[in-house]
Amino acid sequence: MWIIIAAVALISFIVTRNLKERPGKFQNMIEMALEYLENFFSGILGREKARKYFTFLGSLFIFIILANYSGIIPGVGLTDYVKAPTASLSVTAGLGLVTFVMLQAAGLRIGVKHYFRRFVKPMFFMLPLLVLDEIIKPVSLALRLFGNVFGEETVTEQLYKLLPVGAPIIMLVLSLLFCAIQAVVFTMLTSIYLDEVTETEE
Repeated sequence: MWIIIAAVALISFIVTRNLKERPGKFQNMIEMALEYLENFFSGILGREKARKYFTFLGSLFIFIILANYSGIIPGVGLTDYVKAPTASLSVTAGLGLVTFVMLQAAGLRIGVKHYFRRFVKPMFFMLPLLVLDEIIKPVSLALRLFGNVFGEETVTEQLYKLLPVGAPIIMLVLSLLFCAIQAVVFTMLTSIYLDEVTETEE
């Protein structure tokens, strides 16, 4: 996890320290990726809110997809000491907690009155259910991500033991797709939740 964070920080530093109006291939590739991400979030949140929360959502997506893909590296996932960060419940729980805090902060920014009013709409007796729903959201995000990545690594490990040649390659190819899907699902749901808590924001 710390290697991924350090690598992303280093790449960010290299890219941003010498930006050019006519970007080179590396800068152009990074800009295209970020533009694609911004357009993706804009489709859910709208352009203004997507730009407002892009730093959080973009960072979340980049970390998750790199953490997922790290499990494809040969040897990763075969021991408890070297595995994809998102195959650890403590990491995904941390991501869920950070997301929960972000959602509450975004909701409170539009006003305390509006923040609490959404828990009693359409009827006051819905309060316990809506509060429970708010707590369940980050828990479901964490468990979904952990379950999929951990399950994928477990299946790959068992296939490797049964058929060391051939079978694991199939799982690795499928992992290229599944890892991206899990990162998209996590950040897409986070974007939807953000849109819900900031729906009265001008």
